[in-house]
Amino acid sequence: MGATETQSAGHIGPLHWHLAERLVLECGFRPEYVTPRPPFQCKTVGSGSNTRHILEYGPQFAIAGEQTIIGGLKTKDVDVVVSLPGVGPCLAISVKGTLNAFRNLTNRMEEAAGDCTNIHMAYPALAYGFLHVIRGNREANISIRNDIAIFTSGSTSEQIVRYHDAMSRLTKRRDIRDDVSRYEAVALLLIEADGPGCGTIMNQFPVIDSPLRFEWFFPHLMDCYDLRFVYAAPALRSVTQRLEWDVDSQLEQCSRTCFRHSSPGMTFTMDMSPRRVQLPSISRLGKL
Repeated sequence: MGATETQSAGHIGPLHWHLAERLVLECGFRPEYVTPRPPFQCKTVGSGSNTRHILEYGPQFAIAGEQTIIGGLKTKDVDVVVSLPGVGPCLAISVKGTLNAFRNLTNRMEEAAGDCTNIHMAYPALAYGFLHVIRGNREANISIRNDIAIFTSGSTSEQIVRYHDAMSRLTKRRDIRDDVSRYEAVALLLIEADGPGCGTIMNQFPVIDSPLRFEWFFPHLMDCYDLRFVYAAPALRSVTQRLEWDVDSQLEQCSRTCFRHSSPGMTFTMDMSPRRVQLPSISRLGKL
């Protein structure tokens, strides 16, 4: 493995943990249903309308790894997966990272479409997300033109723009009868590579009305999941219904762990609010 691949893997690996932990904290999935298994435990006490779900932190609960999913054409090791007992894989996220050589983004697009088709052929109801993190190299600091993401003029590399436009056609799959090559959600992140803002997400691209903005990533996935696995399957709701965490949960400690797992050198700046029972009193627990 070359230096570039090693550096990319060093950033993307922790991001798998971050996404898995958000699926528990923000989205309400039981930690034991998520791969990689976050360092959390859910204690359920009471019954009926008095049922309480208490989320606890403990590093001993964490289990690393990917999940192998049987696709329509071949098996696929997927970075982050939610798999429910008696139901199987119902949500998955693939994560890619690119540091330079942006002329090769076309290959990434072909790989992404192929992976999505393969998984949806076997699991048409699965809500599949694709997250691509790109290093926002600025022209002033880069000598090779194909490695430049942002030019001195402020414009974004044409190669990245073309990739964005192509991936925009591979997202927002709503119905299980829709094109299997489209993801339910796709997000593209440009990360500041230098200066005081190093590691933060660039807000200038994708533009504010782009379907690839990260703030829409989890909402789109959750909408599709709820529609297919909760509302359309009321008999399974005891298994598929997403949880709200009780006020006695260790949410601050769990959230701090999630923040630390953003990635080495990468800082998420979106607000994250855990799913609490007392929805009107949700507090913002900091910046990612």
